[in-house]
Order: sequence, then structure tokens, then C-alpha cells
Amino acid sequence: MAEMHTPYSSLKRLLSFLNSFMAMSGVILISLGIYVKFRGAVLTRVLGLSSAYLFNVAYLCLLMGCITVLLGFAGWYGATKESRGTLLFCFLCMVVILIVEITVATVVLAFLPIVQEVALEHNFVTLKKNYRGYNEPDDYSIEWNLVMEKLKCCGVKNYTDFSGSSFEMTTGYTYPRSCCKAIGTMACNGRNVSTDIIHQKGCFPKLLKITKTQSFNLSAGSLGAAVIQLPGILATLLLFVKLG
Repeated sequence: MAEMHTPYSSLKRLLSFLNSFMAMSGVILISLGIYVKFRGAVLTRVLGLSSAYLFNVAYLCLLMGCITVLLGFAGWYGATKESRGTLLFCFLCMVVILIVEITVATVVLAFLPIVQEVALEHNFVTLKKNYRGYNEPDDYSIEWNLVMEKLKCCGVKNYTDFSGSSFEMTTGYTYPRSCCKAIGTMACNGRNVSTDIIHQKGCFPKLLKITKTQSFNLSAGSLGAAVIQLPGILATLLLFVKLG
């Protein structure tokens, strides 16, 4: 009887150990979702729908991470109590999460070419039409001012993007103050386009770089979590079968 019990005890200890890694993978997903949602994708929000998938995937990572942490504890409980129902529930849920993680990694990378091809011209046209100025209270202008100040750039392609824009027609200025290297100086007058005064390069290449970095982070994080979870999923199935 002791010989029959030994494999189960070893498998239960192994599964309990693997469940701790499963819970850790959930924490990784939660951390990744928080980073992308509240820091990584904030600046890329000006890209509109072209980068909206980053926010959606970040929310999905937060949800999957929370569920995975709970499943880690549920799997530990199922292994300790030898509950086949709990083990089966954990196994099925983790398989679904595993599939979602692999899908997320694939979809995120698939969206990158779309961002590069579609977002440039769309944002160029949108900036000319919707940007109002440095101190304007509308969300669009506030977000673009934040981007231009933080990334030290001007416009989508370059500082000439504001030529013929609604901003120039309304204010008479060639560029907004957020393009200046030193916003509070007298030289930052909206007309002096010297390289000593303004950032002449556009923001799109830097925004695209951030988008690529966050996309790779999300893909790597999702695949990494899937790899960590796979042994636990297999051990859960094995214990479920043996208990039957």
C-alpha cells in the first residue's frame, strides 16, 4: 500500500511546486499588463486605433494574470485534497489561458506592420486637423504636447507638419511651444525654426519604436508565461488521470 501511495505523494509535491510557478507566471502577466497600461502605452495613445491593441492586450494580461494566480492556489488545493473535480477545472482553465497567451503573442506581432503602414499618414492628417496648441485643454492637444515634450520631437514627420494646419491658421505660429528645447525662453516664439531652438525631427519614429518595444514585451511575456505554465498543466492532467 505504501508503494502505491509513494508516486502520488511525489506527484502531489511536484504539482504543488509547479503551482507556485504557475502563480508566479500570473504575477508576471499582471506586472506586464500594469506596465504597458500605465506607462509603456501612454505616449503611444496619440496613435489612436493603430495602438489601441496595446491597451486591450494589457487589460487581457491583467485579467489572465489574476485568473492564473487563483488557479495556482486552486491547483495546489486540488493536489493536496486529491480532488479530481478541482484538478479538471484547473486543467481546462489553464489550457484555455495557454491558448489565449499564444494567440496574444501572435496577434500583437501581426499588428506591428499595420501600425507602421497605416498610422503614419493617418496621424499626419489628424494632427493637422485636430491639434490646437500648447495650452489648449482638449485631450488630443494635451496628449500631443506630452509626447513632443517627453520624446523631444515635433510633429508626426517633422516640424513642418504644422504648416497649413488648423493650429497655424488659428494662431499664426509655425510650430507650438512644446516643440521647443527650452519652452520658457524668448527664442521659443513659434517662428524661429533654428535647430538650437526647436526639435526638428518628427515623433512618429520614436512612437513606433516604443510600440515595437511594448509589442515585443507583451509577446515575450505571454510566451514566457505559457512556457512556465506548461509543466504544471501536464502534471495536473497526470495527477487527475492517476487519481481516477
